[in-house]
Amino acid sequence: MKNKNFWNNNIFSKIINFFIYKKNKKKKNNNIKYNLILKINKILFKLKFLYFIIFIILFKIYKVEININNKNIYYSYIKYKIYNRIKEKKIFENIKFGIYIASLTNGGRERITSLLINYLSREKIFEIYLFTNTYKNPLEYKIPDNITRIKINNRITDLKSKLIENNIDILVYQSYNVKEIEFLNKLNKVKTIFYVHTSFLAWIYCHRLSFIKSLYNAYKKSKFVISLIHFENDFLFKKWGINSILMNNFITYNYDEIIPSNLSYNTIIMIGRGGDYLKRFDLGIKAMQYIVKEIPDCEMKIISSFHGTNYLRSLTAKLKLSNNIKFIDYTLKPEIYYSNATLHIFPTIIECFPMVLSESKVFGIPNIIVGIEYVSAAKEGVININNDQPETIAKEAIKILKNENYKKKLGRIARESMKQFKNEYTYRKWVELLLAVYNGEYFYNKLKKEDKKISEKEAYKQLENQLRLLKMRMPKLSNISINDILNFNFF
Repeated sequence: MKNKNFWNNNIFSKIINFFIYKKNKKKKNNNIKYNLILKINKILFKLKFLYFIIFIILFKIYKVEININNKNIYYSYIKYKIYNRIKEKKIFENIKFGIYIASLTNGGRERITSLLINYLSREKIFEIYLFTNTYKNPLEYKIPDNITRIKINNRITDLKSKLIENNIDILVYQSYNVKEIEFLNKLNKVKTIFYVHTSFLAWIYCHRLSFIKSLYNAYKKSKFVISLIHFENDFLFKKWGINSILMNNFITYNYDEIIPSNLSYNTIIMIGRGGDYLKRFDLGIKAMQYIVKEIPDCEMKIISSFHGTNYLRSLTAKLKLSNNIKFIDYTLKPEIYYSNATLHIFPTIIECFPMVLSESKVFGIPNIIVGIEYVSAAKEGVININNDQPETIAKEAIKILKNENYKKKLGRIARESMKQFKNEYTYRKWVELLLAVYNGEYFYNKLKKEDKKISEKEAYKQLENQLRLLKMRMPKLSNISINDILNFNFF
């Protein structure tokens, strides 16, 4: 969260606060020091009044509505407006903001996109355009009806023509098509922010080395990149010369509106793309064979699209766990299952800022994760296991489920830890980021410096641990060292 002094040092913040809020009356004092201070205060008052008049005039010029609840955002907005007015003698209309994603169906990126659009649509600053490869359908995450949606025919030339045709100022691009990234880097009329939802280590794990070399080169030439991982943003990207800024994802649910689970049932959940081998739901299923021996009435619910889950169903039947494990199809309302869950097992190989982890923690549910402690939300209320043994997962799960005080303590800590990720903070940073990008690299770099960085020692430690786990899971990577990754010479 940004330091409050950022706003206190903003002259426009002081002006607004001076006129909106009553100031404390000072006791009169007849000494010389007081008279001097009084004269200075009178001069400052006249200057403030002059600034206020200018401020009001600029509001009239740009037809911006004052929203006191979000006044910090407007201070920032007016600051950039005035900068352009004075430095560039330029008057412009609302910012045309575009966001590209293949679809709005079934996935973390898709849900985050809908949340971003819903939050930004509240502001008068942005005129929002959504570019997708698909038409609207009933299974999509919801966005306001008044958002302009444009279908792209999966061709670079089509994307280009529609960006230019609609005079888009800023585009947030969320795909990994290297040719499109290279093309957008050359498109001077549109400032593109590349939103990186997948860790580079995931690509290494997938062994798509020629692909990530091209992706790496494309990002190196990009002016604006968003990273979701501290050690990648603060360490890897810095070493590689990628100009990135750290961002947290939006959380699906507003913290203050959620009633936590009472953790009263022996119900374990796994939520996500079960057919994706990176998610490793099979590890959770294998752990269940040990859990039910200790807790026979324990139930696991796997909430996932049925596509690609045949192996998991076969494994469940093979282990004779069909009475304990239930498969539930993809849903737009997973809160039904969070509210009655006691434990979330999340055995994924590698992540950035996973939605299911943050969602379960908002509901006060303890989590068992496997080796992704570097994720921002994977700290408090989470048990991290640094090996791939189902028996180890089962041991920790049994300990949580059987110990009422321990279970509730973990759940309480998990929920409390999510206060720092409240959507209002992420929302504010997104607005500032878009304004900074719109006004050029100076403000973008200024915003980057305000981020809290982790130390190089800590980043190195996290990278070392991830590489150890990757080698355990994929022996072909056994010869790759940290220096190879830092120097990008593992081809």
